[in-house]
Amino acid sequence: MSTARTMTNLTRLAAGFCAFLMVVAASLPARADAGFVRWIQSFENVAAKAGVSREVYRAAFAGITEPDPEVIEKARYQPEFRDKVWDYIDNRVNEEQVAKGRSARAQLSTWLDRIEKRFGVDRDVLLAIWSMETNYGQILQRQDVMRSLPRSLATLAYLDKSRATFARQQLIAALKIAQSGDIKVNELISSWAGAMGHTQFIPTSYLAYKVDMDGDGHANIWESVPDALATAANLLHRNGWQSGRTWGYEVIVPDKYRGKLERDNRSIAQWASLGFRRANGRAFPDGSERANLVRLAGDNGPAFLMTKNFFVIKRYNNADKYALAVGLLADQIGGYSGLVVDWPRGYKPLSMDERYELQKHLSRFGLYDGKIDGKIGSGSKAAIMALQQQAGMPQDGNASKALLEFLRKR
Repeated sequence: MSTARTMTNLTRLAAGFCAFLMVVAASLPARADAGFVRWIQSFENVAAKAGVSREVYRAAFAGITEPDPEVIEKARYQPEFRDKVWDYIDNRVNEEQVAKGRSARAQLSTWLDRIEKRFGVDRDVLLAIWSMETNYGQILQRQDVMRSLPRSLATLAYLDKSRATFARQQLIAALKIAQSGDIKVNELISSWAGAMGHTQFIPTSYLAYKVDMDGDGHANIWESVPDALATAANLLHRNGWQSGRTWGYEVIVPDKYRGKLERDNRSIAQWASLGFRRANGRAFPDGSERANLVRLAGDNGPAFLMTKNFFVIKRYNNADKYALAVGLLADQIGGYSGLVVDWPRGYKPLSMDERYELQKHLSRFGLYDGKIDGKIGSGSKAAIMALQQQAGMPQDGNASKALLEFLRKR
């Protein structure tokens, strides 16, 4: 092809694309963010060079003209890094989630047998991850939590410099997933950070670890619970999960080591020789296993010797609180008791039924307009503090027995 002819074709393509942009710009609603729309338009070429068809790209962004402000808000508040450890654990490891996990354990026993045999990952850990990620799938039905994946990731790429590279990478991966047929492009919904399906995989992790456990030809983590749990098991397995071993042990720390040896790595036998013992009084099963001492609430809270599997769980979510919650919930789903040493809250905590009751009282007094779900998050804490201010109490935001008793009397 001659140089002149090539230049003519390029000129025509450029003119056509400019005309397309003008049509899009002219059709934008009044509230559209022009800069955001330009970002979407410019990123189409990046996605196309990465192998995403323009048809898929344009279908993904049809009608999207504004960033999602809630995405940025959620990016700034991540409970794994901001909540007190006992608040984080109480919201996720409780009698309600344990009961749901045990019910799922019975209902899915055949699939769990197959997944456990294939990947060697403990079924209760997989159920705990499912609980943590989507409340056993229930969150997937909530429009206030799940949102457009293309819009969410484009928002992060456009507005959040610290996550822009991540968001661009995940957006291209997500569009390739839709292009492959594993999910329709108009069904690409996710968390604020682009995590998808029952077990909340980011797109690149889905592509790396996806498993078609039910054999229907697609690794459908959005609708198939066996596929979702098997995909989670594959991630843990390939990151070094040690089959038949625990994630860690709650221990009693000798007084002379208070404030010392944090994160030290030793064999269980070495820890035992220093006077460390299991909090439940049982013997350590394997002295050769290595573990790190972790105390997330300091010397006055529970202490743990964390084994390899704890750090493998962190490959799913790189936060100590997350991995600990998965481990504790898995243990209780499997029939083990809870912690021996309680968290140093400074108040008596509520049961889940009492948490529901507290939120209803706060709502009745016009202080809380959030979901009645028993989870004491930022909205519930703000309502508690408003009540405490009105009543002349210390404004600590704690969902305590004393506070509930006060509300019962009003």
